[in-house]
Amino acid sequence: MPSDQSTWLVAIPQDGDSEGAFQELHSKLGGNSKSSPSFSPLSIPSFKTGTLESLIGLSEDLPKQDAFFTATVAKIVDTLRNLLNNDSSKLAQHILVNEQPVDDYLLKSWRWNEGRYGVQRGLREMLEVLVKEMTSIDNVMKNKLNAYNLAKGQLVQLQRKKTGNLSVRSLADVVRPEQFIEDSEYMETVLVAVPKNFVKDWKLKYERLTNMVVPRSSILIASDHDYTLFGVVIFKRVHDEFVQKCRENKYIVRDFTYSEEALEKQREELANADTTEKELWTELLRLSRTNFSESFQILVHLKVLHLFVESVLRYGLPASYTGFVIKPEPKTTKRTLSTLQQQFTYLGKRSNPTANKASKSKGGTAEEFVGEYQTVLEQEYFDFVLFEVPWIIL
Repeated sequence: MPSDQSTWLVAIPQDGDSEGAFQELHSKLGGNSKSSPSFSPLSIPSFKTGTLESLIGLSEDLPKQDAFFTATVAKIVDTLRNLLNNDSSKLAQHILVNEQPVDDYLLKSWRWNEGRYGVQRGLREMLEVLVKEMTSIDNVMKNKLNAYNLAKGQLVQLQRKKTGNLSVRSLADVVRPEQFIEDSEYMETVLVAVPKNFVKDWKLKYERLTNMVVPRSSILIASDHDYTLFGVVIFKRVHDEFVQKCRENKYIVRDFTYSEEALEKQREELANADTTEKELWTELLRLSRTNFSESFQILVHLKVLHLFVESVLRYGLPASYTGFVIKPEPKTTKRTLSTLQQQFTYLGKRSNPTANKASKSKGGTAEEFVGEYQTVLEQEYFDFVLFEVPWIIL
């Protein structure tokens, strides 16, 4: 059974009064009542049919491309959703096709794009053009998304250095130059992150951790929920021993040398990373919005092409078909499908025995044909041809 989370594209042979057929089906589906599905005609072009064997080959290839096209559209939607922090109201502003909602595009304004996909082309060539366009979109999106993710990752890494606790974060915006001994041949200022519950212990012990620690040189520089950062003056010759003693007492010596140039460089790196991330976010958002519109149109064109191919295989020539777009109401999906089945029961007698025709054209038996084209024959079968366009769930 087709999904109640998709819009249905339906095709039947054209028997003269297509407008009358539309009105009759519209009435049986409930007309304009609230419980009836959204319903509109679908114009199916008269393509060049080609040979039966080529049609069957297309019938096998089209589901594979359909899956790829659908996945590409879904990935673009996911990209937009992530960029907009899953805000459905903002997402709705970008999930547009030619600047209109998806439902309006399908039910009100869809037409085959003759300018881009002229029907004078063969079906196989048409498919190749659609695949080329969708593959290009997919590649562009992958490259741009990778570039954005790299920039975002770099920014997050730099921000973590700035926002972590005092045992790990960057100290560029924490320390001041007057808290350091500069240009001394013998002494240096060492920064030590002391766990909050060891602060009293530090004050009692630091002068005796090693020889050559300057008495009363410990100064409080900063504090957070987990650590307190102290500066202490020691002689350079005992640096390694002092670090080891701190480690034994669960104090963390921060490897930091005060340098205005280094601090300025860190600030510039963070500012540049932030600017780059914002620029790539804006570019990716714009590109995703544009490529959603493009990819969704390509997907629907593929669906209509598939609709035509299956209709020719089902009903034969002349290749002239009436189409409908139906957006079912979830609560009445089964009733909608049942109405379609009842309305088009008569088409069961008109379906062509494609397997027999193909097996004769290939000089084989029907059993051999079934083995070769099993995937085609396993598709869900109705007396009408139906393909689904998945809903974009906001």
